[in-house]
Amino acid sequence: MNFRKNSKTPEQSFQIAPMIDVVFLLLTFFVASQIFSQWETEIDVTLPTAQTSEQPNRIPGEIIINILNDGAVVVNQVRMDEAALDSLLGRIVDQFSDWAVLIRADKDTRYEAVIGVLDACRRADIWNVSFATTIEDRVSE
Repeated sequence: MNFRKNSKTPEQSFQIAPMIDVVFLLLTFFVASQIFSQWETEIDVTLPTAQTSEQPNRIPGEIIINILNDGAVVVNQVRMDEAALDSLLGRIVDQFSDWAVLIRADKDTRYEAVIGVLDACRRADIWNVSFATTIEDRVSE
C-alpha cells in the first residue's frame, strides 16, 4: 500500500530570522569590544617617539597604566594615588602570578613619576613591564 500518493516535500527556503539573530549578536559584540578598546586610548597622553619602536603583540588582560604630563597616574580612567595603585597591583598579583603591565607615560612626564609606577610594580612583584612609544616620523630631505 502506498499512502504517500506522489507527495513531494517542499523545498526549504532561506530562513531569515536566524540570520538576523546572528547579525545582531555580532553587531552587539563588536560595538561592546570597540568601547572597551577605546578606553585606554582616549586619555590625552602624547607618547615619546623612538626610531626602533614596534607595535608589540598585546597580551590578553595586560593592565595599562597611563601617566599624564602632570605626573597623575590613571588606570581605566580612574586617577590613582600611590596607595590605590599598590592596592590594585597587589590584588591583581594575588589572582594572577604572571601579569603584564604596559606603561604609557606622556613625553613631558617627569622621570620621578615613571619611577614611582615602576617602584609600585616592583613592590607588587610584577616584572613583565613594557613602555609604550610611537614611531619617529622621518622627514625626507
